[in-house]
Amino acid sequence: MTDGVFGRDSGHEQVVYCQDRATGLKAIIAVYSTALGPALGGTRFYPYASEADALEDVLALSKGMAYKNALAGLDLGGGKAVIIGDPRTAKSEALLRAYGRFVQSLGGRYITACDVGTYVADMDVIARETRFVTGRSRDDGGAGDSSVLTAFGVFQGMRACAEHVWGVPELRGRRVGVSGVGKVGRLLTGHLVEAGAEVVVTDVDEQAIDRVRAAHPSVEVVADSATLFRSDLDVLAPCALGGVLSEETVPALRAKIVCGAANNQLAHPGVEKLLDERGILFAPDYLVNAGGVIQVSDELHGFDLDRARRKVTALYDTAKAVFALAADEGVPPATAADRLAERRMAEVSRLRSILTP
Repeated sequence: MTDGVFGRDSGHEQVVYCQDRATGLKAIIAVYSTALGPALGGTRFYPYASEADALEDVLALSKGMAYKNALAGLDLGGGKAVIIGDPRTAKSEALLRAYGRFVQSLGGRYITACDVGTYVADMDVIARETRFVTGRSRDDGGAGDSSVLTAFGVFQGMRACAEHVWGVPELRGRRVGVSGVGKVGRLLTGHLVEAGAEVVVTDVDEQAIDRVRAAHPSVEVVADSATLFRSDLDVLAPCALGGVLSEETVPALRAKIVCGAANNQLAHPGVEKLLDERGILFAPDYLVNAGGVIQVSDELHGFDLDRARRKVTALYDTAKAVFALAADEGVPPATAADRLAERRMAEVSRLRSILTP
């Protein structure tokens, strides 16, 4: 398996396998880059079909975190971890604490946080074994639920998109489709309704739909994502699964903007060019959904919500810079975002050669 990692030239600095038979822990921690600082990224707890699938996921996710943290202006590298198993049945205090000890063993090269299948309460348990953990509860000195500023960051990115396309950073009267109204999608819907947008939503979870309609009776509901993607929209916000933008879905889009919270929205490299050719502005997901990592990273300095919110508000300006670079260099915004992130990683890491006492 290790030969496979190096054989694909993934570019990672370190990939660590963690196992504790007594608790059933099987985890992989991937550190993509520490060029800007310790690698920060969440822990995903998921019932992968195979170890190979888990490895594939953690390699991709950790690289994405490096780019996200760099573009967000954080002095943090990129990493990620996956725990293999069904969190509904496999998760236990002992397993989480065993995992925490593996995180601690890396001596701060990797700092963990919440992700799919892990929650604030889990971070509090992990923190009993390592100090290299964020996303803890307010009672434990942490930032609490990171979906709050994730949604706010997506909204700021959407405002920047609106200014780029229509000349003003306003969404009043715009028809916005939100695919997936879990925690982030629900909070994003609230921002949009407050801004005067006409909001259309869909979700596979009827309870999630009910919660949104109870809070915002004006929202319209459609049957599924396929219907939403073909709808007459100004903005599409994918906030559920990744890989939703593909050769099959992009030709059906009628929206002028795609800006959502879901990770890895492009099914594969090249889809960003299809969007660009159709005149659809795509806000790179790792740019606009960085509010969560900005929120949890603020814990490293003693969490202050107002300070974290100011940093997330700055994603509006970062998005504008990405769109300006894309226009100047004649490339899609996704390519421009990558270039800005890579430039910052290279320029700042070079400073390490200047020795200090």
